[in-house]
Amino acid sequence: MRIISRNPATEEVNKEFEPLTAEQSLEICKSVKGAFTAWRDLGIDRRTALLRNLGKVFESRKEEYARLMGIEMGRTNGQALSEIATCVKLCNYFADNSKGWLQDEEVKTEYQKSYVAFEPLGVVLAVMPWNYPFTQVIRCAAPAMVVGNTVVLRHSNMVPMCAMALEDAFREAGFPENTFRTIITEHDVVPKLVRSRYIDAVSVTSGFDAGKAMAKLAAANIKKIVLELGGSNPFVVLSDADLDLAAKKAVETRIASTGQSCSASKRFIVVREVADDFSRKVIENTKGLVVGDPLDPKTQIGPLANMEQLQKLDAQVKDAIEKGAKVECGGGRLGSRGFFYQPTVLTEVKKNMKVMTEEVFGPVIPIIRVKGEDDAIKLANGTEYGLGASVWTRDLQKGERIARIMESGMACVNRGANSDYRFPFGGIKKSGMGREFSKYSLLEFANIKAIIVA
Repeated sequence: MRIISRNPATEEVNKEFEPLTAEQSLEICKSVKGAFTAWRDLGIDRRTALLRNLGKVFESRKEEYARLMGIEMGRTNGQALSEIATCVKLCNYFADNSKGWLQDEEVKTEYQKSYVAFEPLGVVLAVMPWNYPFTQVIRCAAPAMVVGNTVVLRHSNMVPMCAMALEDAFREAGFPENTFRTIITEHDVVPKLVRSRYIDAVSVTSGFDAGKAMAKLAAANIKKIVLELGGSNPFVVLSDADLDLAAKKAVETRIASTGQSCSASKRFIVVREVADDFSRKVIENTKGLVVGDPLDPKTQIGPLANMEQLQKLDAQVKDAIEKGAKVECGGGRLGSRGFFYQPTVLTEVKKNMKVMTEEVFGPVIPIIRVKGEDDAIKLANGTEYGLGASVWTRDLQKGERIARIMESGMACVNRGANSDYRFPFGGIKKSGMGREFSKYSLLEFANIKAIIVA
């Protein structure tokens, strides 16, 4: 079966790809394994220089890459250009800092010499999603490769054109042959790659069920794995919050990637004293959003990625309505061509609704009111997910205290819990394990080796 790249705004086919067989995919993995030793021995200075080159390639081809994202998964032009800008920053960030982070760490002992060294593991298989087709890959590949690993990318089959563009970018930047390769193949080939002797570690960003299956597979083969499995991030608004700011940021964080972002706030928990005012401001900000062609610079919300995402989101909203939620705006599909969904605000939301218990991937803002601070914290933590959380209050000491007890990999005060490459990013509970970004990402695919000379 051919793999089809389809424009979610028009439903037209962009391009068709013949998937690689398991044998062809394994041959590529073998080539990447063969390139590992030379890449490892190239040295940190050369590796960081090539990473800077990659940033320059992204900068020079940003318009092209932004358009690819627009026609393959519906990223709006402004957000697509911002994504490429983040790729440039990532490349420069790891190029600037990795040499210092990877320095041997002396351990004072009675021995002649003793220290901790950081060495690469080998080949990292990056199993990546469609929702951030460029940054998801670079946030994995840049730290893994600067340590000295080589990378095989198995991208989502929804974005094969972006996947091939990434391989071309590494090649254009001057990376040695087979240090970064893309394979376009069917899902059932991936387990064979993980089990093979050519793969040494795995990074997966996906939904929980797929991540769980990959974790079992990696564990059975004793291979390191990093999992980012999404979230249902709470956005807690206390009675002393700046409501204008909180409402503005609530909408901004929710519509990132048309609401198809793991790190976006998804459950809006508001104390009852300010719930009406907050809801009114959110509704006002939401009604003015421009939905349309993702290639049009004026568009703020594009289409969802495919019909499956559209149907799942619509089912979650209908479940909320059936259980008593009030639709303040939106509430259904927009038009009959393309996978557009109306920006939606729901009030009178209850804890048992799917918009509160499941990860919601789309421009839907469910607002639930609670009695007070304690109830807000209990509800915020009462989820199987633990990726990010935010609390909104003018009392910064109180905000920090609450942030410390939020059960999440990131907690913010008066800021959405969206990722920032300067901080470690990842989750607990069903949101995954391991960290991306910052110096900590370098350690995920490093052999942290003790060297003792007696």
